[in-house]
Amino acid sequence: MNRLTRRSFLAASAAVAATARSFRPIEAAEVPPAPPTVELGKTRIRCSRLAFGTGTHGGRRQSDQSRLGFEKLVRLFIHAYERGITLFDMADLYGTHIYCREALRSIPRDKVTLLTKLWWRYDGPVDGRAELYRGRIARATVERFLHELNTDRLDICLLHCVTTATWDQELVPYMETLERLKDQGKIRAVGVSCHDFGAMETAARSPWVDVILARINPYSVKMDGTPEDVLRVLRTAKANGKVVIGMKIFGEGALIDRREECMRFAQSIGVLDAMTIGFDEPAEIDDTLRLMAKYPHTARGS
Repeated sequence: MNRLTRRSFLAASAAVAATARSFRPIEAAEVPPAPPTVELGKTRIRCSRLAFGTGTHGGRRQSDQSRLGFEKLVRLFIHAYERGITLFDMADLYGTHIYCREALRSIPRDKVTLLTKLWWRYDGPVDGRAELYRGRIARATVERFLHELNTDRLDICLLHCVTTATWDQELVPYMETLERLKDQGKIRAVGVSCHDFGAMETAARSPWVDVILARINPYSVKMDGTPEDVLRVLRTAKANGKVVIGMKIFGEGALIDRREECMRFAQSIGVLDAMTIGFDEPAEIDDTLRLMAKYPHTARGS
């Protein structure tokens, strides 16, 4: 019995040590500074520079955040809002709409910006044979999003995970439908999340795109090219009037021990209107806000 108890103790100690290695607060403080409020380019959407991301290791309508459970994730939404975060980053693929809807019982809808993403890959090959069907399903999907979030509008709706340089030819039915819904006031801004270098180059040029969600950090972790190459494309996007929101700032957790360098980089490159980071607990939100305050955004990158 003593050996079993000791074994259990050592296992628990190892687990605690592993957690401590993966996340240690940069510094202690009671309440961190709120993130700056920014206006997202021509969209005129105002929100926090930091977004609460809900798609860490996301897929099949779940993510690390949804796997926290209903009560814990709803509380995390509310904690983020109480800390001044007003941009919530969701997606159909993450399954986090209903958690946000519950949080919006305590958070004023008009005080937050809701960003979500349409996962078009469930609809079959993009070969032009079912364009009418794709347009209809895109409209039905957005209507479902509105119902799941209990809102009359989406602030930002992106086509999720474009991976070819020709996405703007392949996804025309979705683009046309989202544009019509934008004209009707059900969506305020449209765009794409990029998971391919060529796709990002196309997004930087496309007149349809209002917002680009792009992977960026100083170590090329889970990115679409070197930081230098990605920055070159994102500077083109900015010159073309696009809003750029950075993701994978901490490499989806792989760079957590280098997060201070990652935040300094993201704040200094001069191309990000905002950034989205996934959090699992309130201490991670507070720590990131302190880092953001420690390394203020500079308007012009190096």
